[in-house]
Amino acid sequence: MKDLTPAKHTLDPIEIASRDEIAALQLDRLKWSLNHAYQNVPHYKAAFDAAGIHPDDLTSLSDLAKFPFTTKQDLRANYPFGMFAVPRKDVKRIHASSGTTGQPTVVGYTENDLKNWGNVVARSLRAAGLQPGDLLHNAYGYGLFTGGLGIHLGADALGLTTIPISGGMTPRQVRLIEDFKPKGITVTPSYALSVLDEFDAQNLDPRASSLEVGIFGAEPWTNAMRTEIEQAFDMHAVDIYGLSEVIGPGVSMECVETKDGLHIWEDHFFPEIIDPNTGQPVEDGEMGELVFTSLTKEAFPIIRYRTRDLTRLLPGTARSMRRMEKVTGRSDDMIILRGVNVFPTQIEECLMATPGLAPHFQIELTKPDRMDQMRVLCEATNGGDSTDAARALASRIKQTIGISVKVDVAHPGSVERSQGKAVRIVDKR
Repeated sequence: MKDLTPAKHTLDPIEIASRDEIAALQLDRLKWSLNHAYQNVPHYKAAFDAAGIHPDDLTSLSDLAKFPFTTKQDLRANYPFGMFAVPRKDVKRIHASSGTTGQPTVVGYTENDLKNWGNVVARSLRAAGLQPGDLLHNAYGYGLFTGGLGIHLGADALGLTTIPISGGMTPRQVRLIEDFKPKGITVTPSYALSVLDEFDAQNLDPRASSLEVGIFGAEPWTNAMRTEIEQAFDMHAVDIYGLSEVIGPGVSMECVETKDGLHIWEDHFFPEIIDPNTGQPVEDGEMGELVFTSLTKEAFPIIRYRTRDLTRLLPGTARSMRRMEKVTGRSDDMIILRGVNVFPTQIEECLMATPGLAPHFQIELTKPDRMDQMRVLCEATNGGDSTDAARALASRIKQTIGISVKVDVAHPGSVERSQGKAVRIVDKR
């Protein structure tokens, strides 16, 4: 793989500023954001008043812990535009979640919000090793989902040439990669595996493709998955993080030169880690639930938003800004099986470490009697012994996670392929 480390002179000065400079900027912007939300969003005024707290009470960054959380339920209760802090006519873009698990969450952007969004995504793409003039194959979905259009904003801001292919039509994805020869690809990691399968179906060598870096996000993925993709494509695989409620992709980014966690762009987003059970902040380095407060958003300020993503905060390395460890899972995706906490990423790690198995899987939960049961459906690699592989995976899961599961190893292509975010859990209980 080529060295894609960006030149220091191309970085924004704040990326390598001192921690004191970053903290001073954060405090100034945090005061503005709290006042903006309190004065212009009825929900925040009511929530702050009920908690007996006022934006003027914030005199240090640690004072933020005195303010109430915002949850997805709050956003749904104010559907569609109740959380907007500017007149509707000043909102230049609206995105929304799919609403498959409830009322959609709606977010808005002013012209300045879109500029800031483009800048943090451009910063992220540059951290991945892309430079002005490079060709980017953008396979994130376009539409109400923030992925495709958010990446496109940043690509424009950085000066890339973008192929806005969106998701799906996998044979065409491979055809255009072969014909257009992009340097980078932005896509969910699960769909990258589908693209990899299509290379094989077309008898093409992915390692001979033009791709030098893949920027993967929108779902948790493991370092084992990173190794699989990097070896298959002979390219760097880096992690990007974001969620629509905070802004979309570009909240934090893994730097290609270190790949040791995602630097949070702390000049725009203030992170906290809390104990998900008590709601109390924990120290940097401790595992917990990630919480974000926006520092510069105009249309849709977000105060102490509980993301449900589990991670920890670490000191900066390639940049001065703190890193978040790769998300291990979501608190609302955690499976409690016979008293044991299980995340899909743990099953993925076991799968990737078991010879003879492809990296496609799905977890099925049932309750045929009084006990919950887990079935892992996965696929054999071509020519693999499915019986031995199933036994090996079940044994590895038992040894590393401590649960007994049924493993079914099917023929290649049996597990439903992702066209975007993977559906890892099918709950039939």
